[in-house]
Amino acid sequence: MKVKIWSDVMCPFCYIGKRRFEQALQQFGHAEELEVQWKSFQLNPFIKTDPNVNINEYLAEIKGWTLEDARSMNDHVTGMAAAVGLTYNFDTAIVANSFNAHRFSHLAKQNQLGEAAEEALFKAYFTEGRNIDDTDTLAVLGTEIGLDAALVKNALASDAFTNEVKKDIEEAQYLGIRGVPFFVFNDKYGISGAQDVKVFVQTLEKSFREWQKEKPQPILSLIEGESCSTEGDCA
Repeated sequence: MKVKIWSDVMCPFCYIGKRRFEQALQQFGHAEELEVQWKSFQLNPFIKTDPNVNINEYLAEIKGWTLEDARSMNDHVTGMAAAVGLTYNFDTAIVANSFNAHRFSHLAKQNQLGEAAEEALFKAYFTEGRNIDDTDTLAVLGTEIGLDAALVKNALASDAFTNEVKKDIEEAQYLGIRGVPFFVFNDKYGISGAQDVKVFVQTLEKSFREWQKEKPQPILSLIEGESCSTEGDCA
């Protein structure tokens, strides 16, 4: 059964939602039968990367707040993150456009490392204060999850995976998704936001039951006898 997750690495609730979803999977008895697909979404596609400005400073400037107001607001989110075992450091989180990070994620997905890439990007942005729009930084992140650094640099130097990112964003628009995180279960049920773990569990169970009923059933009535397997065993 497919679970599609639209998110943006700059979204603090996306990382929290990821953790709560993972906690739900631990309570769900059929996690091995799920195919989780991470989808790209940009909350602010026009933001300009500035390694000299952190998120608290950026919010204070664009919202007309004091720096203390921005920190106070983010302290609340930091507490929510801590409740699910995450560490947020908004004073070191670098303002960065996330488009290249999404391209990096698609490259990783092509190499069966999509989940690892999402985790690495969130941690790099919210916890470690790394510039997720910087090619060298993304190359290092790539090596940390098992990608070749040259592969990452070559991809980012081209327009590779640009269309894939745009396609995800267009699909989100088609579905009416206006904010992230957004979870779609079995192409039937949607969850918006970093909901409580029990909401994820209930939706997983409902979706899975329906998916089991819908998936094709074997048409053969099997009578077993002596045969040879593809492993070369004959009995």
